[in-house]
Amino acid sequence: MEGLHAPPERLRELGRDLRLGQPDRPVRTTAMKKQRFISDAVREPADRMWSNCLRIDDLIMISGMTARGQDGETVLGDTAHEQARVVFGKIKHLVEAAGAVMDDIVKMTIFVTDMRDNAGVWKARQEFFSGDFPACSLVEVSALAKPEILLEIEAIAVAGCSVD
Repeated sequence: MEGLHAPPERLRELGRDLRLGQPDRPVRTTAMKKQRFISDAVREPADRMWSNCLRIDDLIMISGMTARGQDGETVLGDTAHEQARVVFGKIKHLVEAAGAVMDDIVKMTIFVTDMRDNAGVWKARQEFFSGDFPACSLVEVSALAKPEILLEIEAIAVAGCSVD
């Protein structure tokens, strides 16, 4: 069988993606478009800084969210649990704006300034997910954007993948 080690040009000629060992899988011929989604409930960053939520095909990427309020300065919540509830709420608004649900989230990275806050974070997480919880990394960092910010959470979702 020609192809498993064929150069990319030959693969395009064949119209197949043999690199994955799937000779009947057609090669995507059109580029996937990146779309930015916003939510009125989540403050957008200054122009040309970053995007809070991008969707490429069914893949949804959510930037690190903190418990900053709409003014960009006030931090909502004094404990990790309170801040985590605010952050998960923001993520929920963004995921839904992009056409998905919280249970479509497949991976989260949670940054905390104190690993002892993990119980409060897990408690808040249980309020927003059902069924299979996403894969998750909990990482302790020395500091976040402001001293009173206790955690930051980023997420990756695949629209429509949740088990109902």
